[in-house]
Amino acid sequence: MKHLKAFLICVVLLQGLSFTGIAQEAPPFFNEIEAFKKQDAINPPPKNVILFVGSSSFRGWTNVQSAFPGYTIINRGFGGSSLPDAIRYAPDIIIPYQPRQVVIYVGENDFPADGVSAEIVYDRFTTLFEIIRKGLPKAHILFVSFKPSPSRLKFLPEMVKANAMIKDYLKKYRRTDYVDVYSKMLLADGTPMPDIFKADKLHMTEAGYAIWQKEIKPYLKK
Repeated sequence: MKHLKAFLICVVLLQGLSFTGIAQEAPPFFNEIEAFKKQDAINPPPKNVILFVGSSSFRGWTNVQSAFPGYTIINRGFGGSSLPDAIRYAPDIIIPYQPRQVVIYVGENDFPADGVSAEIVYDRFTTLFEIIRKGLPKAHILFVSFKPSPSRLKFLPEMVKANAMIKDYLKKYRRTDYVDVYSKMLLADGTPMPDIFKADKLHMTEAGYAIWQKEIKPYLKK
């Protein structure tokens, strides 16, 4: 498994993406990634800043820059992405920016797929981590814990388990941190706060992002 993972990491870093076939053959979120790349070509972002990368919880944080005054942030949350998507597009929307810090929220969308366990999500995360660490050896990596979305109550035990595994994994490495938003989004009885989620019980309201802002800010690197 370790040799296979190392091989996959090298393929991702060295080859990047190349899709020359018809549009139907393009992988998920290809158009969103291409839009990011076109935007960057027109207005190249600065290096050595903070990169937020992950799924729609980051994509929906449209005022993330104003939430953290004094920091320059690039937001590359896309679609309802999962860890395999983040791994696939790391050469396009993580490594090229040369950020000083990478803030990650991705993996929650992995759990609803059939047969996906905490162990599988953990293994996918470590693959992404190793890709980032190999491509950006000096960058600080901050993982934002999976949130307790009310629409995914049956997956919460696996999310809690994966959160703990990832937290323990990051303790082994320098220039890493883990921020717990999960416990901050619960009521006293241990159930998710209902008023911090939108009607879909998955995406957050401004109150939810206010919790994230408070918990993430102490970990951001100047």
